[in-house]
Amino acid sequence: MADKTAYQRVKAARRPDKITTAELINHLTSDFFEQYGDRLEADDPAIIGGIGLLNDKPITVVGIQKGSDTDENIARHFGSPTPQGYRKALRLMKQAEKFHRPILALVNTPGAWPDVESEYHGQGSAVAQNIIQGMQLRVPYITIIVGEGGSGGALALSCGDRVFMFEDSIYSVLSPEGYASIMWKDSSKVKEAAEELKLTPEALLADGIIDKIIHEYQPGEDLSALRDFLDQEFSQLAKLPIDDLVDRRNQRYRNF
Repeated sequence: MADKTAYQRVKAARRPDKITTAELINHLTSDFFEQYGDRLEADDPAIIGGIGLLNDKPITVVGIQKGSDTDENIARHFGSPTPQGYRKALRLMKQAEKFHRPILALVNTPGAWPDVESEYHGQGSAVAQNIIQGMQLRVPYITIIVGEGGSGGALALSCGDRVFMFEDSIYSVLSPEGYASIMWKDSSKVKEAAEELKLTPEALLADGIIDKIIHEYQPGEDLSALRDFLDQEFSQLAKLPIDDLVDRRNQRYRNF
């Protein structure tokens, strides 16, 4: 794991054959009931969200799903949510708070969808509301960076009490290509940019940005160990007084 360069980790995080958010949901939870729409405008298929059972305990899951082929990628905006998607995620997280369900967020996105329509419909505000209100949710909240964790589009679902990363994942303020273009006006310096950004799980763990590096699960692999690990983490968080839980979450992000 640690012998990969930062850019090799970038390419591994973007692999089309990585385990998907949908597969993680289907194998981590039972009786999953997907919910749709933001109750304002539309449904965004880039965000999958709903209620399921984790070891027979109800949880809310929200996750970002990329497509498995060109048509599906177009439909899901290549895993880049629109404002409607972020509002759907926030709606489900607030619903989880109302009914005292813990929240699991699964992130795999290069960033929020950057088209003009998204700007017209309040992309910046939608992302900001997820961060602001996510910090105040009065239920346990865990995030896993599954593949790409790009910019505010990832941070919108990454304000949890615990943040974990798969071995082949990245988490950064922007893509290496974007960093190289902005800093050096040369997108070909992507390898150097990846090193500068400190976007690997090892670098982020050392800086205290994440809490743990998780085994890189492959499609079809048994997820029982991950299921039990998450169940244990949720149980530990549930033992904390709610005010302490929220205070610790806020202090965590103030430290950054």
